[in-house]
Amino acid sequence: MAISDDDIDRVRATVSIVDVVGQRVQLRRTGRNWVGLCPFHGEKTPSFNVREETGRYKCFGCDASGDIFTFVQQTEHVDFIGSVEFLAAKAGIQLNYTSTGQSKDRARRKRLIEGMETAVEWYHQRLLTAPDARPARDYLRSRGIDGEIARQFRIGWAPDEWDALASQAGVEEKVLDDVGLAFRNRRNRMQDALRGRVVFPIMNDSGDPVAVGGRILPGSTDPAKYKNSPETPIYTKSRVLYGLNWAKGEIVRQNLAVVCEGYTDVIGFHRCGVPTAVATCGTAFTEEHVKLLKRYTSRVVLAFDADAAGQGAAERFYEWERKYDIEVSVAKLLGGKDPGDLAQSDPESLPLAIEQASPFLAFRIDRVLATMPSDTPEHRTRAAESAMAVVNEHPNVNVRKLYAGEVATRLDLPVHDLVLVAEQGGRAPALIVPASRLRNAPRDNAEFAVLAVLVQDWDAVAPWLAGPLFSDTANRQAFEALVESDGDLEIVLERLDGQARDVVERAAIVDVEVDAPMEARVLIAAAVRRELRRVIPGADSERIASDAQARRLVEDLQDPHRAEDAAEWLLGWLIEREEVSDGAS
Repeated sequence: MAISDDDIDRVRATVSIVDVVGQRVQLRRTGRNWVGLCPFHGEKTPSFNVREETGRYKCFGCDASGDIFTFVQQTEHVDFIGSVEFLAAKAGIQLNYTSTGQSKDRARRKRLIEGMETAVEWYHQRLLTAPDARPARDYLRSRGIDGEIARQFRIGWAPDEWDALASQAGVEEKVLDDVGLAFRNRRNRMQDALRGRVVFPIMNDSGDPVAVGGRILPGSTDPAKYKNSPETPIYTKSRVLYGLNWAKGEIVRQNLAVVCEGYTDVIGFHRCGVPTAVATCGTAFTEEHVKLLKRYTSRVVLAFDADAAGQGAAERFYEWERKYDIEVSVAKLLGGKDPGDLAQSDPESLPLAIEQASPFLAFRIDRVLATMPSDTPEHRTRAAESAMAVVNEHPNVNVRKLYAGEVATRLDLPVHDLVLVAEQGGRAPALIVPASRLRNAPRDNAEFAVLAVLVQDWDAVAPWLAGPLFSDTANRQAFEALVESDGDLEIVLERLDGQARDVVERAAIVDVEVDAPMEARVLIAAAVRRELRRVIPGADSERIASDAQARRLVEDLQDPHRAEDAAEWLLGWLIEREEVSDGAS
């Protein structure tokens, strides 16, 4: 008995070699490789390398090498069939066994891919050379796609004829039918599936053509704008991403994948200097896609309407982040336009949108707060309730508490009240906030809480504070006076008057029970996001890279193991940014 080739390929594509090896070897990422101490011989200097994109490992000390099945065979002491069964069980894959061996399955798959390759090349040459393809070439040029780009992405043209491909390409009728390129009509004649369409070939991550997508030309009467290959023995939509074969090298190098919705969106991103773009093929972004991308990166930016997707998919996104250790962010595309259109009208905006992508939860909170007024206490309370309903969808209580602090800061509400809501989880209950507290909100939030700790227990919070964290003028004046006097209240109160003096007086006597480092991190996150929202015309590449680093480290504030280093870097970044801003003014 043997396991079918399709199932073996499915196991190989689904299971991450880094995850499997990582259960036996402590790995750390170095460039494209993961490196650790070899499990097959004793060593003190890591020489064992694993590469996710190729699915192979090699030790440069003892020359051990192989793929995921070899590793399981050597570590679990099983044969090849046993290694496939071991991995399939972990991935929840049902295996099919055959007594005819694997040669028939492999031969059939090879025949179908070769037939698809022949068809893709036939479509491509038709676009480049055929007189009837002139309207298609004109349309592509109008979208900024010239001959060089058409060759790079092997774009083709399906003539508006009943059986041009079936009769001229030289592909067996059975193969055309099996891969969905043609079908037998009521007259029992082979008929092309695509007619009068620009053809975009879809490759698997290895570069083999497995499907095609066809787009109508402007003015066509066909109601279906796109027509895509059906699922076939060589093509499963949920396991293929358009453009991954071209993008995977850059995805590994940059540790970033940009996911969009259409073929022209991918091409638009590539044209504008974002060569890490891929697209789903007429289906939603699925867990299978996440598994596929995890082989190459731990960072994913969604470049489509993630707000609409988020209404029903937020729970899945958060689960994937935890399960596969990935970061999901969302790009804010200018004017809500498609990347393919922006590549024409405003090409500089696409790389900037990726650099400035927001974490998925932050993106959704921004959307909620942007659509709700906050000019009265009642409006701020309603906005907070809506925002907290989104925050509480996240499964991690520490993440919820940090974002609750940011919502409170943005709406001038008491941080403590919203953090309590975050700790409770579930959908946010109605917030009942006294109007008196709302009137004093700018000084009765996280800023006031850390000032109270600073006055009463200086060492608990002083190392994590700096002037740029305070957006309220009175709070800032109180903080600076405390720093200048080393916390001597008598000196501070002599120097201050008005609201700033009132802040210090109340901070000295208020009962405060807060997690001081957590409150400081709330302020740091809020201050960084305030700074990142400032639009700087003509920002240079160094500033853009610095902003991108700040965005990443804000998320590290949620990780107990990385929060301290992230807070230290971000404080320095905020101080430097303020000094630059003051110097320019």
